[in-house]
Amino acid sequence: MKVFITRQIPAAGLDRISSVCDCDVWPERMPPSRDQLQQRAAGCDGVLTLLSDRIDAEFFDAVGPQLKVVSNFAVGYNNIDVAEATRRGIAVGNTPGVLTEATADIAVGLLLAAARRMREGIDNVTNQEWATWEPMGFIGQDLVGKTIGIVGMGRIGAAVARRLHFGWGMSVLYTSRSDKPEIDDQMNARRVELSTLLTESDFVSVHTDLNPQTEKMFGDAAFAQMKPTSVLVNTARGGIIDQEALHQALQSGTIFAAGLDVTEPEPLAADSPLRGLSNCVILPHVGSGTVASRDAMATIAADNLLAGLQGNPLPHQVE
Repeated sequence: MKVFITRQIPAAGLDRISSVCDCDVWPERMPPSRDQLQQRAAGCDGVLTLLSDRIDAEFFDAVGPQLKVVSNFAVGYNNIDVAEATRRGIAVGNTPGVLTEATADIAVGLLLAAARRMREGIDNVTNQEWATWEPMGFIGQDLVGKTIGIVGMGRIGAAVARRLHFGWGMSVLYTSRSDKPEIDDQMNARRVELSTLLTESDFVSVHTDLNPQTEKMFGDAAFAQMKPTSVLVNTARGGIIDQEALHQALQSGTIFAAGLDVTEPEPLAADSPLRGLSNCVILPHVGSGTVASRDAMATIAADNLLAGLQGNPLPHQVE
């Protein structure tokens, strides 16, 4: 079986694939271009993709009818036209359930960094501006006893809530498609409407899917409902936030600070005004960036790919 892997992945997965397949691995740091992606995947029985690879009808036409499986090295799969793949009998897999703890840690880290103005402090030291201890210098927001609002109480949202509730004694509000009685009981949490969450929360952490209903759900109207001392954290998808509106909210003091591990696009445009804001902490999408998480992602992606090549149900198949 011939497969194309669109980026170097950890050996935990790559070795499993290369031991039984004719493997072509894209060697560059940057992803293949559209033409390169289609040319290298042409004639392959399977492809292992990343979120940066657009997989659609045009791609399927270019690759050929022998393609059996697309294994995405990610939890999300917005880059894949799943309906079109299904129509053609091509299985699609993702890597859920292994990023929870690592991503929750990054969300809390961003929250703490933004609330305590760490970017400004680091820049102050790096730029050799640190002259003395200042009683009024770099005053941030307290965490203990505050309220965290979780937008999307799934696995990662719950992991963030646990860290903040049991670690800092925060009250927990959340939005969800359904009630979460186990969360309510465990943390005395309350499921509320988004407007209530925004007005009552001191910190807001975003963990919802990106879909037509959530695209740019954080815009001018949402920020206007938030406290001027509030901190927004996003480790879900960049498109959930209207970045122009976020810039205005941060610059005007409508909200206190933000921490982002995801942006739209990625990487963030070089001329994005968010880059220049001292109260906006931005990371290059590193939520899953631990040895254990990336090895687990690679293993699941490999298992999905190999199952699809053999005509078996994928361990983690996207329907």
